[in-house]
Amino acid sequence: MVIDLSAQLMQATVQLEQPLGDGTRTVGTGFLISENGPDGKPRTILVTANHVFDKMPGQNARIGYRTANPDGSWSYSPQPLKIRDDKGHALWTHHPSRDVAAISITAPEAFTKAAIPEDYLAADDTFSKYQVGAGDEMMALGFPRGLAANPAGFPILRAGKVASFPIAPAKIFPTFLLDFAVFPGNSGGPVFMSGPTRRSSVDPGQPHPDVEFIAGLLTQQVELNSERLGIGIVTNAKYIRETLDLIADPAAPVTEVASQSVMTGAKAASAEEAATPQ
Repeated sequence: MVIDLSAQLMQATVQLEQPLGDGTRTVGTGFLISENGPDGKPRTILVTANHVFDKMPGQNARIGYRTANPDGSWSYSPQPLKIRDDKGHALWTHHPSRDVAAISITAPEAFTKAAIPEDYLAADDTFSKYQVGAGDEMMALGFPRGLAANPAGFPILRAGKVASFPIAPAKIFPTFLLDFAVFPGNSGGPVFMSGPTRRSSVDPGQPHPDVEFIAGLLTQQVELNSERLGIGIVTNAKYIRETLDLIADPAAPVTEVASQSVMTGAKAASAEEAATPQ
């Protein structure tokens, strides 16, 4: 199945929010993946950063669905999403060592159709196969400070260059840097490549094939002495795949990360879903 990944991800990316009861809300970003469950039936999975859900203290979050109207307009129609049971226990699955969360949901039909097939998540060999590295451009979708692209609630699309080297293999380099400014509300958004990459062929005389894959999700930003450096930290899609496996089998094997530090001399801070006005 071939899709226009940019357009499809626009449809599959949603705002996640929870009112805090004081006139503010905590905000993050999530996106929908489709896969087959253990019974062989298709299911829709919401993927986000684990800290997005973890920082939401209430039982229900809100997921920002959008509805197409007959006249071509759109309506923003957020719906409740139960993320904790009656005893406060988390209903989502999270990766044991990386900031990734996933939860199986029942979505409106339009969003079920828009969910991105699991095959579009980068595999272990994707970066090396297409020779993706420093200087290549990737795109990111999100809701910086809870801001949407329009009243319909679509995410904002931005782009940045891969700012670190090397970025593979994932078990050695579980995260990589992307040169773009990160704001509260961006956490959990998909980072993807859609289009030609200049490293797609050893022979510069050969045409560069179009590359379409989700490279990972935005989980943190880089700070030095409490100053934001305008650099995002992306967690490799390998850990999204592993988190999906854990939904079906909590004992599924996960990668032991050999190195967890993306850089030295600075610290990684969550693209925190700081309280924003409702």
